[in-house]
Amino acid sequence: MSPQNALLREIPRRRDHHTHGLRVTTATHLTTAAPSVTDPKAPLELAAAQRPGADMHSEAIDRLTRVCEFRDDDTHHHSQRIGRAARIIAEAMGLGTDFGALLEQAAPLHDIGKVGISDTILLKPGRLTPEERADMEQHTLIGQKILEGGTTEAVQMAEMIALSHHERWDGNGYPHGLFGDETPIGARIVAVVDVFDALTHERPYKRAWPLTEAVAHIVAGAGTHFDPAVVAAFRTVDPCDLLGGCDER
Repeated sequence: MSPQNALLREIPRRRDHHTHGLRVTTATHLTTAAPSVTDPKAPLELAAAQRPGADMHSEAIDRLTRVCEFRDDDTHHHSQRIGRAARIIAEAMGLGTDFGALLEQAAPLHDIGKVGISDTILLKPGRLTPEERADMEQHTLIGQKILEGGTTEAVQMAEMIALSHHERWDGNGYPHGLFGDETPIGARIVAVVDVFDALTHERPYKRAWPLTEAVAHIVAGAGTHFDPAVVAAFRTVDPCDLLGGCDER
C-alpha cells in the first residue's frame, strides 16, 4: 500500500449502500470501457478519456476556493498559500510527493464553511464575544457538510481537513476535542500552516506579526496546540517558502 493510500485510510468515509454502489458501478464502467492492456496505445487513450473529468474536478475545487477568498482575505490569497505550505511540510515529513500534491489540492478548502458565517463576525475589528466565538466555530461543521459524500480522494481529504483543522494535539480543540493522532495527519499539518499564515498577515482584528515571532509561536506550541512531528518538519524549512516569499506581506 502506498503512503498516500495508507494516510487516506484515516479519513472517515461514508459506507451507505448508495455510495458503495456508486463506486462499484464506476469501477465496472471504467474496466469495461478501458482499451485492452495489450494495446500499446491503451495508456494514452485511457488518460485522454479521463483528462476532461479530472480537469473539470480540479477547476471546480479551484472555484470553490475562490468562494472562500471572497468571504475572507481575498486580497492576500490565504487559501492558496495554505495549500502550498501544507505540501511543503508534508514533503519535509517524508509523506511523499503524491500525498503532498493531494494535500495541496485539498487544503485550500479548509475554511469553506465560512460561507455560512456572518460577515459581522468574520470581519469584526476586535475580539469576538463568547457567543460570536461559538458561532465562528461552526464553520468546521458547515465545511464538513458542504464537502461530505465526495467520491474523489481530494474532496474526501478536503472534508476531513475542513472538519478537523482546529483540533489540537492536547485535545482542547474543536469541534470534537480530538487528542493527538486521532486528528488525521492532513488536518494536523494544516493546523500549523494555517496559524502561521494568519499570524504573519494582517487581519481586521490584528496586526501582522514579525516573522521571527510567528515562528517562535509555532515552535512553542509543539505538544500542546500542534503535533510535535509537524512542528519538527516546520523547523526544517525556510519560513519564507511557506509564505510564497517574504516580500508578499
